[in-house]
Amino acid sequence: MSEPILEVKNLKKYFNTPGGVLHAVDDISFTLEKGKILGVVGESGCGKSTMGRAILRLHEPTSGEVIFDGRDITKVSLEEMRKLRSDMQIVFQDPFASLNPRKSVSEIIGEPLRLHHIYRTKAERENRVRELMEVVGLAERLVNSYPHELDGGRRQRIGIARALALNPKFIVCDEPVSALDVSIQAQILNLLKQLKKEMGLTYMFITHDLSVVNYFSDDIMVMYLGKMVEYAPSAELFQNPTHPYTKALLSAIPLPRLGEKKKRILLKGEITSPINPKPGCRFAPRCMYAEDRCFAESPELKDMGNGHKVACHFCEKFYQK
Repeated sequence: MSEPILEVKNLKKYFNTPGGVLHAVDDISFTLEKGKILGVVGESGCGKSTMGRAILRLHEPTSGEVIFDGRDITKVSLEEMRKLRSDMQIVFQDPFASLNPRKSVSEIIGEPLRLHHIYRTKAERENRVRELMEVVGLAERLVNSYPHELDGGRRQRIGIARALALNPKFIVCDEPVSALDVSIQAQILNLLKQLKKEMGLTYMFITHDLSVVNYFSDDIMVMYLGKMVEYAPSAELFQNPTHPYTKALLSAIPLPRLGEKKKRILLKGEITSPINPKPGCRFAPRCMYAEDRCFAESPELKDMGNGHKVACHFCEKFYQK
C-alpha cells in the first residue's frame, strides 16, 4: 500500500436556504493514495462537485478534516491555503465558463505563474506557457488566441494546462469531459491518463458517466444525496455491485453490441429532499428492497472485504462472496 496523499474524515458541507439547511455533503470519509485515481459518481445534485470544492476549500467545509500530505488544511489560514494551491488544483466542468474571455491563451495559462511569482521575467513565464501548451497538445500558433475562437476540446486543454502550471500533486477533475463530444472526450481522457503516468499525479475524477469512470479510475465512490453509499476498487464494483442504487446506475450503461439486451432497473418513488433530511436511508423511498428499518435508521458504512464498503442495512444479502 502506497502512502496516502489525501485523508478525508467526516466531511460535511451544509448550506442555509429559506427552506432549511441543505445537507450537500454529509459525513464523507475516505483515503486516497498517491498516484491513484478516485472516481466519484452519482446523479446530478448528489454533492459530487460540492465535495470536490470543499476538499480544496473553494467551499469552506461545515465540519470534518481534510488531511493533505499529512496536514489538516481545514485549520490553516487563508494565506497558508494560498501557498498550498500550487499542490492542489481543479479542472472545471465547463471549459468556456471557467476561462476569462478577455484573456488570451498565453495569459490564462500564465496567470498562476504570475500570481505565485514563479518566474522573475515575462520571457521566462512565456517559455513555461509554451512548454505547457506542448504538454497538453495545443499548437503554439494558438498562443495569442482567445477562448471564443477555439473548440471545446482545445478550451479544456487550456484548463488542464492552467491546472498543471504550478506542478501540482493532486487535481480535482470536475466532470471535465461531460460538455465535450464523444471523440473529444476520449482525447482528453487519454491526455489525463498520460499526464498522470508522466507526472505522478493523483486525481479525483467527478462524473455521472459510469462507463468513463470504469475506464479511468482505480477506485470508485458512489454518492446519493450527499452520502457515500458504496466504495470499492473499480473492477470489484463492476463485478459485484452491492447497493441497490449502484445496481440501478450500472443497469443504465448501454451495451456496445447490437441485439444484446440487459435488464434495466427503473427507479420509482419520490426523491428525498436534502433540506433538513429525516433519519433513515435517503435512498429508501426509491428502493424496491426497503423495509421499515430503512425509513427509521440511517445505515452505517460496512466493510465487505476487498476494499469494498457499502452503506445498506441488508448489504450482506446482496453481496456476492
